[in-house]
Amino acid sequence: MARSILFVAMAVIVGLFTYPAVLVPQETQPLQVNDYRIGPKELLEITVFGLPELNQTVRVSEDGSINMLLIGRVEVSGLTAQELERKLASILDKQYTKDARVTVFIKEYQKISVIGAIGKPGMYELVGPTTLLEVIAQAGGLTPQAMNELFVYRQGKDGKQTRIVIKLEDLMIHGNQDLNIELQPKDMVTIPIDQMLNVYVYGEVIKPGAVTYMSSRKITLLQAIAQAGGPTGWAKKSKIMVKRKDKITGKEMKILVNLKNMISGKVADIFLVEGDIVIVP
Repeated sequence: MARSILFVAMAVIVGLFTYPAVLVPQETQPLQVNDYRIGPKELLEITVFGLPELNQTVRVSEDGSINMLLIGRVEVSGLTAQELERKLASILDKQYTKDARVTVFIKEYQKISVIGAIGKPGMYELVGPTTLLEVIAQAGGLTPQAMNELFVYRQGKDGKQTRIVIKLEDLMIHGNQDLNIELQPKDMVTIPIDQMLNVYVYGEVIKPGAVTYMSSRKITLLQAIAQAGGPTGWAKKSKIMVKRKDKITGKEMKILVNLKNMISGKVADIFLVEGDIVIVP
């Protein structure tokens, strides 16, 4: 139930980010592209009116600089396109011409990667400040196979990689906006794919057979029997047997359970593991 609520809430959130023109007032829109600050690895198209020999397309280096014809090395990281235009025009005014007119167009932005249980995995450009929820929306939203947490891998200035753990239930259901972090260039957003597992319920139940559950969400004996339709009127509830193979030795273990006592709360419910066989005599 909690999982279905999670994905309903997620779908609503994804809808909000997918159709901002309809659902988001204009004054709450993210920072405009004009306010975007240039960073390493971005591709810039620079045009100097009246000096076509200076027109060039150049990629920003890791140290945040570019090399321009005749001018040489210019620091550009942290500047907006408009600020860089003014900076280049000022340099040209001092060295080559007066009243230089320069335009800077960002052809390729810094990117992040989104992989795993997502609608459209791939590389995404960071055009202005971008939050985790915005990227999830751009990437088509989480799939039903998504686990209940995701990871953001981020490379620090020292070259070491850190992992940020985000619990989706806290972000999507409880609305913890501290978890809706702003992403940085080169971030890798990883949504682990949950594995579908099976236990088996046979005997006096309404729907005997395999019971499927997700690996991130354990299943108990009571839950498995309930998903199998519950006991029939002929079930001997005091003699439930769980057969389990030891993963190390391969030997079969048998666990006897009094379902009546479990239902009444006298005995604690138990968690099942993949491959368990529940016999309801």
